[in-house]
Amino acid sequence: MKKTTLFLLLTLLIVLPCKAESLLDEAAKQYVQLALALGEHDPNYVDAYYGPDAWREHAKQKAIDLKSIVIAAKNVQDVVKQHTSDDEMIQLRIAYLDAQLTALSSKALMLLGSAKFDFDQQSQALYGTQAPQNDLKSYREVLSKLDKLLPGDGSLSRRVEKFKSQFVIPRDKLKTVFDVAIKGCRDRTKQFIELLENESFELEFVTDKPWSGYNWYKGNAFSLIQMNVELPIDISRAIDLGCHEGYPGHHTYNALLEDNLYRKRGWVEYSVYPLYSPQSLIAEGSANYGIEMAFPGKEKLDFERNVLYPLAGLDPKLADQYDAVSQLLSQLTYASNEVARLYINGKIDGETAAKMLQEYTLASEAKAKQRVKFYDAYGAYVINYNWGKDLVKQWVESGPDQTRQGRWARFAKLLSSPRLPATLN
Repeated sequence: MKKTTLFLLLTLLIVLPCKAESLLDEAAKQYVQLALALGEHDPNYVDAYYGPDAWREHAKQKAIDLKSIVIAAKNVQDVVKQHTSDDEMIQLRIAYLDAQLTALSSKALMLLGSAKFDFDQQSQALYGTQAPQNDLKSYREVLSKLDKLLPGDGSLSRRVEKFKSQFVIPRDKLKTVFDVAIKGCRDRTKQFIELLENESFELEFVTDKPWSGYNWYKGNAFSLIQMNVELPIDISRAIDLGCHEGYPGHHTYNALLEDNLYRKRGWVEYSVYPLYSPQSLIAEGSANYGIEMAFPGKEKLDFERNVLYPLAGLDPKLADQYDAVSQLLSQLTYASNEVARLYINGKIDGETAAKMLQEYTLASEAKAKQRVKFYDAYGAYVINYNWGKDLVKQWVESGPDQTRQGRWARFAKLLSSPRLPATLN
């Protein structure tokens, strides 16, 4: 390590004894401390942390400025890039630290305002990839099918909203439905993945958030899962959110990473989860693909019709029609990326973005406005849901064993290893 680099790190961060530890381990510790330091400038940045309390307290007291964080991150990255290994896991670790540090310094530059990042530049800098760009006109065929499936007066988005109103879970039955849905997600997951004995979560209903669900991972295999009930929740969202936030989604992913990489291997970089980083693409992508893993084919529809519909007091006879509409609506998810791209690039204002979301994704007016708030809060993060899912799906389904057991084994490997978009090969 260059003397100037070492001096800068020791000046800004906690001095850590090397002993027999490698410089890569030291670089990992510096990365964690830089992530915590950046979290002092953006409260959304550190999504989870369960490392030494002294490091978090040091970040608060030291209050490292953004320019120093950028310089230190690049210096740590230089140290990481000097390492090579024949061990696949070490190779993945090096690539992980390199990519996470690129995202860290990029986020610091964004907060500084010294560099402008459009939608795709944000995607590449923070998440290590760019989602494909689609012409909004390409969604007209799907919109036409929905128009024929739901004839009537008024705009198509209004007709979709009216149709979906038949499938809203009553507020007084939300907890019962979600408890059963999450249990269904967990039961299917534990058939193929060995869950930790001490894993657990707490479910909480909240309002006034820009998202529909959130997993706050606290460490030691425990999560606080929050569901936003500000807007009506359709019956299919019970399994979607149960799998995404819980099993085999965020809760499972975070618990496995903590146990396998932080606790057992001692890789301290996995004691922190920076939201704006390539790790989020794997986290969100695997959480969305996890719905298909837990409920492949018609299993989700059957579970909803036979179990959740009666619990919610909904008519099971309408399940097939609702599923048909939902399948078509799912083909419009990338249209949200295009609206976000136009909005973040300054081509349209928030009001226009909300109207376009109603037109091309058929979101209700309230949901469209909530989505624009999400763009304001999280920028290009939206690519992690659909593009992330497609990348994870492609990786899992490119494995040699495409039996159900084989896919789960490959999926579990992804959840327990330091893979990022660039290493999904």
